Amino acid sequence: MSPRPRKVSDTDIYAATYRAMQRLGPRELTLAEIAAEAGVTAGAIAQRFGSKRALLLSLSEGAAASAGDMLRAIASAHQSPLAAVRAYAECMAGLASSPVALSRNLAYLQVDLADDEFRAHLKSQGHATREGIQALLDEAVAAHELSPDTDTETLARNIELALNGALFTWAVYQDGSAVDFLRDAVNVAIAPYLPKRRPA
Repeated sequence: MSPRPRKVSDTDIYAATYRAMQRLGPRELTLAEIAAEAGVTAGAIAQRFGSKRALLLSLSEGAAASAGDMLRAIASAHQSPLAAVRAYAECMAGLASSPVALSRNLAYLQVDLADDEFRAHLKSQGHATREGIQALLDEAVAAHELSPDTDTETLARNIELALNGALFTWAVYQDGSAVDFLRDAVNVAIAPYLPKRRPA
């Protein structure tokens, strides 16, 4: 008697998809590869999601919906709001854990930008992330980590621009680690808004 198929949740399949995406580019990623990673059959995944595109769209939608939760989780692990912003930069640097990994992630970004449905989720994720960063900056103002007249909406946008730009710039120069490069980009964006120290 053959063993009964292992039951997996959508969350298990999403996690398996993420793992497979770390190894494979968009062209190489197949339902068979994802199924092997999840320990199920490709037919089981196809029956549940319909196609690879539908699975990746569902994954993208979930990433957009959970962007705020991710930032709140980072914030809960840090007493300082600015430390949480820097920690987010370090998380984003994970996209460039190596030049090959960054190249692969950029290939998926190209897919997102070329498809309106994927780009809509990416845009939603971007808005949620920027709002989460602004919330942390508002907390930083309240905690006197930033000047009281800080325009947190503008600063949040500047940090978003700095991080995205730094990721691409690091890909070109690859000076030091991506983590240090992105953290420095955040520090440069924040520097003009730090409280001025009075001379002793």
